[in-house]
Amino acid sequence: MKIPSSLSPSRAPLGASKPRGFTLLEVLVAIVVLSFGVLGVVGLQAAALQANKEARYQSAAVALGRELADMMRGNKQVALQTSTSQNPYLAANFVGTLPTTTSDCFAGACASQLAVAEFNMREWLGRVQTTLPGARVVVCFDAQPYSSTDGLPVWACTAGTGAPAVVKIGWTRQLTNTAATDVEQVRGSGEQGHPAVVLPLIAGS
Repeated sequence: MKIPSSLSPSRAPLGASKPRGFTLLEVLVAIVVLSFGVLGVVGLQAAALQANKEARYQSAAVALGRELADMMRGNKQVALQTSTSQNPYLAANFVGTLPTTTSDCFAGACASQLAVAEFNMREWLGRVQTTLPGARVVVCFDAQPYSSTDGLPVWACTAGTGAPAVVKIGWTRQLTNTAATDVEQVRGSGEQGHPAVVLPLIAGS
């Protein structure tokens, strides 16, 4: 007796698979891929924050350099002197020890323009030290503030007739590559590294 097709048990077509969920391996692979993406975003954010901090330091150093130029223009009789004994604005290599001053121009009138220059420089270097981490400052008359070989700024000062006064400012820089051997990112000692900011100082005519 033939059973009608409408009453026969249903059968899945040969070769058809039953629907199934994700396997544990697929879930783990998805988590790993997502983790790499999150790590990339976190690293990019950290680099952006560090670059923003360096930009703030750069802007602050330029503003401090302009401030020194204004002080020198206001006291140009002293600022035009090329001797460090007669011109306190000249700083051979400031790395943290503030120069001494004979007068406090805030407490009372300074007796001479030389005393004004001493006080100005001490107060200015104090602000530089507070604003920039590991600050280093050189103020000198320099005929060649940039290297003739690679064009990068140098800490050394080259004397010359009619050489302009310049201020060179650097600080401890911690970029994305913080290797201690990278001289571009540390203030260093001696002539290691390079100034981050070099500005000409026009003391006056």
